[in-house]
Amino acid sequence: MKPEQLVDEAIAIATQAGNKIREIYLAGDFERIVKSDNTPVTSADLAANQIIMDGLRQLTPHIPILSEEAADIPLCERVDWPCYWLVDPLDGTGEFIAGSGDFSVIIALVEHNRPVMGVVYVPMTGVCYYAVAGLGAYKRSGGMEVRITSRQLPSGVEPSLRLAVSRRQDPQSVLKLFHQPRHCELVVMGGAALKSCLVAEGRADCYVRVGPTGEWDTGAAQIIIEEAGGQLMDIELQPLSYNERDTFENPNFVVVGSPNLDWDKILVGE
Repeated sequence: MKPEQLVDEAIAIATQAGNKIREIYLAGDFERIVKSDNTPVTSADLAANQIIMDGLRQLTPHIPILSEEAADIPLCERVDWPCYWLVDPLDGTGEFIAGSGDFSVIIALVEHNRPVMGVVYVPMTGVCYYAVAGLGAYKRSGGMEVRITSRQLPSGVEPSLRLAVSRRQDPQSVLKLFHQPRHCELVVMGGAALKSCLVAEGRADCYVRVGPTGEWDTGAAQIIIEEAGGQLMDIELQPLSYNERDTFENPNFVVVGSPNLDWDKILVGE
């Protein structure tokens, strides 16, 4: 089946998982443990993961699934996968625990090491961002659906930038990544995928991530931002690739809404 034939079902599965997360969040009764990589996981992560795994297996029993909560699959077993689902059942577990509401369900379809379809569903608002390669990026909210595009800034001038940042992030740690002087407006949002979606819909111009993330954090966001007119790139300004390494850890990356700008000059080199 083509990605466009699967996207509505993927959205439905993400919504079902999101509803379960929301139910647990509102009840305030969840278990929390720390995984071997020192990151938290809750009973909401695990419940959502089970819903997604069951739903995708029923939808496409022939397509393997790689989830953050079921990632113990060595490269030798997955390197020849031409196509697979890439899942983060709860992106922003820290935000979930902190009670901010800035968390999401992520489902991506990856073909030949590049995302071709992505869904980011926000349980607390019911907002859904999604994209299919070659067909654009969209936002569903309140029964309405609109096509989204990133904000395109004129080249040749020094633009004022809207930077997506975490609510618990020191603003100076972000601003020092940019050559000064430059006017920057900070747009606060939790969760890596949600900050990327802010760039995709033009509410922010740039999101720089320095620190650990997994491939499941960026798969859906990458196709959404690309279809919206932007790019998600490593610090060498190359698109991320998937399922090519033993580790699932991403390099540091930047999400930009206006690829025509000289980002190698705007950003301070690492």
